[in-house]
Amino acid sequence: MAERDLPLYEQIRRELEGNIRDGRWQPGTRVPTEAELGEQFGVSRITVQRALRELADAGLVVRYRRHGTFVAQTTDEENLLRAAGVLTSGPEAHGDHRVIGAKVLPAGAAALRLPGLDDNDAVVQLDRHKLSPDGSRVTGTELAVLPFRFAPDLLDQDLVTITSHMYLRDRGVPLQRSRLYVEPYALDEEHAELFGLKPGTAVFRWLRTTWAENDEVVEHLEMILPTDTSRFYVETSLQGR
Repeated sequence: MAERDLPLYEQIRRELEGNIRDGRWQPGTRVPTEAELGEQFGVSRITVQRALRELADAGLVVRYRRHGTFVAQTTDEENLLRAAGVLTSGPEAHGDHRVIGAKVLPAGAAALRLPGLDDNDAVVQLDRHKLSPDGSRVTGTELAVLPFRFAPDLLDQDLVTITSHMYLRDRGVPLQRSRLYVEPYALDEEHAELFGLKPGTAVFRWLRTTWAENDEVVEHLEMILPTDTSRFYVETSLQGR
């Protein structure tokens, strides 16, 4: 999807995030007020609030009532609700991808098994490395398998930035639920060399399955994440509950 076709709040969020990622706004910097941002971008206050809320959910800014919004201390912290798909915009974990492999193949030959598919059904398999926000290091590996009928043009997308959930939503696939497992995993030699760790080192393994209507599986995702590159947390609003 072209930048101009994104919702206004998402365009604003990306520009503000760029200020943080590029170092133009250092940790502790006060972000312009909602009124100032609304005037700058020519949008309503509600649109600005949505953009700032997305940044806060991502851990990039901290908002204080009556004091304003400030750039957070930058650490590789990830909200597990984002990984599960509860927070619907943006990537599961911050940073772009390095594409290792992307292909269409029979389900029986895929690296991850998709329930409900016959061995000869076509699937799309993406094998990518997750990079740190500055692109300087590999912070994880990501393997995703999707039924081809739900992702016929996935390989034509920008695979450096797009995620499975972002793609499926853009195509209008009615995502119903997802389940995320986080479990310990002992590094094999290939992953150990990639991360500069010893084989057998304990790391995180994420396994996520996503369903659409009629309980059809539309994605199976595996991520391997070293314990020294990220901290994971769960944070959600309790307002109105």
